[in-house]
Amino acid sequence: MKMEKPQMGFGVSSLYCFVLVLSVIVITARGQDYEVMIMLKRMIINAPNTLQWTDPDVCKWNHIQCDKRNRVIAIQIGNQTLQGSLPKELENLSQLTRFECQGNNFTGAFPYLSKSLQKLLIHGNMFSSFPNDFFMAMSNLEEVRLDENPFPQWMVPNSLKDCLALQSFSAQSVGFVGTIPDFFGNGGPFPGLVYLALSRNYFEGVLPASLSGSSIETLLVNGQNSKSKLNGTLEVLKNMTSLKQIWAHGNSFTGPIPDLSHHDQLFDVSLRDNQLTGVIPPSLMALPSLKVVSLTNNHFQGSPPLFKNGVRVDNNMDNGRNQFCTKIPGEPCSPLVNALLSVIEPLGYPLKFSQSWEGNDPCANQWTGIICSGGNISVINFQNMGLSGSISPSFARLTSVTKLLLANNYITGTIPNELTSMPFLQELDVSNNNLYGRVPPFRDGVVLEFDGNPDIGKDKPTSSLGGGDKKNDAGIIIGIMIGLVILPAIGILIFMKYRRKLNPKGKVQNPTAVVVHPRYSADGNDAIKISVVGGGTGALSPTSNVYPMEAGNMAISVQVLRDVTNNFSEENILGKGGFGTVYKGELHDGTKIAVKRMQSGTMGEKGLSEFMAEIAVLTRVRHKHLVALLGYCLDGNERLLVYEYMPQGALSRLLFHWKKEGLKPLEWKTRLTIALDVARGVEYLHDLTQQTFIHRDLKPSNILLGDDLRAKVSDFGLVRLAPEGKASFQTRLAGTFGYLAPEYAATGRLTTKVDVYSFGVILMEMITGRRALDESRSEENFHLVSWFCRMLLNKDSFVTIIDPTIDIDDEETLATISTVADLAGHCCSREPYQRPDMSHAVSVLSPIVEIWKPTEADVDDIFGVNFDMTLPQALKRWQDFEGNSNLDTTYPFSSVNTDTNGYNTKSSIPL
Repeated sequence: MKMEKPQMGFGVSSLYCFVLVLSVIVITARGQDYEVMIMLKRMIINAPNTLQWTDPDVCKWNHIQCDKRNRVIAIQIGNQTLQGSLPKELENLSQLTRFECQGNNFTGAFPYLSKSLQKLLIHGNMFSSFPNDFFMAMSNLEEVRLDENPFPQWMVPNSLKDCLALQSFSAQSVGFVGTIPDFFGNGGPFPGLVYLALSRNYFEGVLPASLSGSSIETLLVNGQNSKSKLNGTLEVLKNMTSLKQIWAHGNSFTGPIPDLSHHDQLFDVSLRDNQLTGVIPPSLMALPSLKVVSLTNNHFQGSPPLFKNGVRVDNNMDNGRNQFCTKIPGEPCSPLVNALLSVIEPLGYPLKFSQSWEGNDPCANQWTGIICSGGNISVINFQNMGLSGSISPSFARLTSVTKLLLANNYITGTIPNELTSMPFLQELDVSNNNLYGRVPPFRDGVVLEFDGNPDIGKDKPTSSLGGGDKKNDAGIIIGIMIGLVILPAIGILIFMKYRRKLNPKGKVQNPTAVVVHPRYSADGNDAIKISVVGGGTGALSPTSNVYPMEAGNMAISVQVLRDVTNNFSEENILGKGGFGTVYKGELHDGTKIAVKRMQSGTMGEKGLSEFMAEIAVLTRVRHKHLVALLGYCLDGNERLLVYEYMPQGALSRLLFHWKKEGLKPLEWKTRLTIALDVARGVEYLHDLTQQTFIHRDLKPSNILLGDDLRAKVSDFGLVRLAPEGKASFQTRLAGTFGYLAPEYAATGRLTTKVDVYSFGVILMEMITGRRALDESRSEENFHLVSWFCRMLLNKDSFVTIIDPTIDIDDEETLATISTVADLAGHCCSREPYQRPDMSHAVSVLSPIVEIWKPTEADVDDIFGVNFDMTLPQALKRWQDFEGNSNLDTTYPFSSVNTDTNGYNTKSSIPL
């Protein structure tokens, strides 16, 4: 018994000590929470006045919740117009489960928070960074919203995989780059994820296959800002049967809309502004819950869809790229059209067919690959088109076909037995594909070509060469052949011809050497460099530097340029600027040229840099809406650039000085055409070349007009090449005030959206007839953009801002002006992410402009080079050859490219 008493005393003492320690811990924790909240209050600039945080007990503060132990468990200060930053000590609120500060103006780095967090809402602020390992061990986190914060570009953090309870993740406009991670999908760590919003980031690549079969109900991936955007097909949506809402618009998705037969809950489908093709599946029109669908600006074919009453449909057939066979929803296409669409279905509905297969009669509109005779299809020529997929048995429905040519593609599978039933078939050419299986027994007299298919005759494919490898190998081989043999020869021949043209008979010039340098380009593809070295008074004297230029450039003697401009006489001056003077010249055959002569006194390092930049850009990009460089001269202090002559001069002349020069004001239709021409030229620089070029100085004085008033963008001295993989980068400020995007003027950060802003200003000038900066106006109306956007908000006063010289008597004109005004307003949005891409501007403008279409090239005479041709004729023939050859154009064989849109160029000079 004497032993028990001390034991009992020890137990009571231990319990007392434990309670004491626990009390100390609780009090200390409560005190720590208090200190953190006081620190938060101090760092929020306007917290005392806005939040009324005055009570000594922080648990009684507005928007703060505590548990029974007075520990802070929720901070909900969203949408209070607060400013300031957040203290890193917030991590010490160990019981915090909800943190909401959305819709304020908080800046600085976002801090770590407690691992007990369940809900995080910080969207709509100005946080500059977010920890990559923030989500580590946050197994209770259910909802995350990071949207609209200017984080530097970063990838979706791997630490997010620790959030096993995640149900909603929204990170729109937060700078995400790379590909969408697989872990968001089926089999990943988020079995309860139902809401995934990743819009307006910089994602590239395809939708991950893991999304198939996932529990996601809302998927928002629209409007990616990367150059290639999200691409590939939408096939993964077929098995996302939990979907209720899908926004995939504003990307580069291709192929058809998948079967959506099992999507009973799907009510909102937005697929506009992609490159989707094929027919609209009946399963989409039959969706039982569908309320909203948007399909405009794709390349759909077949019958226009007819949706149920009550469904809001954005499928403008008069203002988009869709090539439906008729304009009446639900009206079927002709049997011939249906047969052809069935034929290309197993090929994935290639984009090239949608772009040209217009109307309801293949024989009336010269469809690509289709040759008709007597109103019936006689030849199908799909050779050398890079097609993949399989051969459709539906070819047999085209009973009038005599030749079926499918050679030199990447087609797989077998030759369908149904083709043997084609009654008039004379020739079947499927050579150089990846076919296997036996060749069906065709009737006597049918010419069969199937060489180049290693597995023909075998029961299954065994070849290790996939289509992609074959394409790669072929491209490399052809690239080397072109680079090392053909281009040097053509370049030398054209140069010699051009030199003869610029050297009138009887005038002797010192010899000029053309040195061909085989080299490897930075991207690993074979290419050719040409250095043109002149002697004596030639363009490059022995004492001057040798500037290596890309193939196709021309060095011209300064003496020749003196001759053709009458020694740079004043009567030949076309215009003057800070760079120097532009003179009109005329060659001996009557061809007019424009010669830009840099001011020798101001040609420092900067001037020489811009001079060389202009040469470098214009020898790498060619387009019908970019002014063509014909040659250049570097001789001592002389720096001259020779361009094609644009007889109507700059747009600014006809827009602002028409009255002074006794000209007629531009009609609205002409202004629209000019706007579309400029948009296409800039779209080419941004999106359609091997690399991204940013002009930096778009304005009316740098837009030149021909006799037909078609426009071309000029003055490329300030163009910058965007670094590979970077959407924005730092550079020195350059350009013209009034046209400078605000973020570029303030920070020097350059993106393609800088050009979009300038284009928006030009649209405003074309609508109003006013300059970007007008000192004759009051201070509040001095800046065109701010004035225009204010007036645009008031629909009643909109008509008053239109240039009085524009005839707006009809409603159609007013409607198109309103459309362009809206586009201008979007282009000049203050935030760059709110501005569209130039491709969107083209999509808006092209339907309201009568588009010029090319004529077919003369196939029989396409390869010839006549030495008696003029230089423009030779270059045109060469470029037409490039644009219609069977070569793999993914390889940069030459710096002189045809118009990416496939238009033939004018005979004066290729663009």
